[in-house]
Amino acid sequence: MEQIIPKKAISVEHNWQKELANSFTSPEKLLSFLDLPAKDYEQDSKARRLFPMRVPRHFASLMEKGNPKDPLFLQVMPLKEEFSIEPGYTKDPLDEHDTACKGLLHKYDSRVLLMVRTGCAVNCRYCFRRHFPYADNAVNKAQWQEAIAYIAGNPAINEVIFSGGDPLMAKDDHLAELAKEIAAIPHIKRLRIHTRLPVVLPERLDNAFSGWFTQLPIQKILVLHVNHANEVSPALKRRLETLRNQGVTLLNQSVLLEGVNDSADALCELSESLFEAGVLPYYLHVLDKVQGASHFYVSDDKAREIMREAIKRLPGFLVPKLVREIGAQPGKTPIDLQLHP
Repeated sequence: MEQIIPKKAISVEHNWQKELANSFTSPEKLLSFLDLPAKDYEQDSKARRLFPMRVPRHFASLMEKGNPKDPLFLQVMPLKEEFSIEPGYTKDPLDEHDTACKGLLHKYDSRVLLMVRTGCAVNCRYCFRRHFPYADNAVNKAQWQEAIAYIAGNPAINEVIFSGGDPLMAKDDHLAELAKEIAAIPHIKRLRIHTRLPVVLPERLDNAFSGWFTQLPIQKILVLHVNHANEVSPALKRRLETLRNQGVTLLNQSVLLEGVNDSADALCELSESLFEAGVLPYYLHVLDKVQGASHFYVSDDKAREIMREAIKRLPGFLVPKLVREIGAQPGKTPIDLQLHP
């Protein structure tokens, strides 16, 4: 006899994919949606050739119409500054092109990062992997066995991170199968998923996802990427509550970006908004110096100044760690506030 519930579940599961397919991929269409004059961005729109544009409509709906300085808009709109070639900015700022095996990065002793999917739901203009050769690192199902064997053969590894691209671009049956094999490795304690997809498309945290993720017999961590309080939508809060109630640890990491969140007010509001959604601030990254993103750079001195003020206003558990990621280093490098009073 045909089951009604599974058919409903399938319908829900594909909602996020339909929404993703309806994303803005043209600067002109996004500008029209936001009531901004396309003629003011004729030179900027050309930067789409350097890095494709993709903006889900949910994320666009969180932007203030008519405001060219909206902090969410600035993160995704191609700008002519991306053509600028600045000293010290490279295509691979974190030295990630050398992998342990195809699709697997082993930079830190106790954890590895799997490039589960090469695509993203949103193309943030400051992305440190905007030049990453995803096509060269795309992994098929058979090749995953090499990565799993590598993890199983290295007892020092106790945590696996799903990354990309964005790992939640993958289908849930694929993710569930991969996670199940990893969870079966005796020395693996945790599975961590790094994703921005639920922020720009909350529907992705559907029943299919929570079904397999929350049932894993290891610790489960979801690390979001939220840069501004306006990104913490009511829809996202509702979806996160479900996961939190089922024992998932929720963390957030942000990037300090010029014109987006480069003030103590913005940072404090972000931390408070995250905590209201049950998410703890984790890292605040200074910009990785990737070619094409120099206009987002905030100096270390300004970053320290912002953090000193935030520390005055926020309880310690809402203060993210200010860090820089340096290629070949064994972990994130904290930016010490005490050395620069």
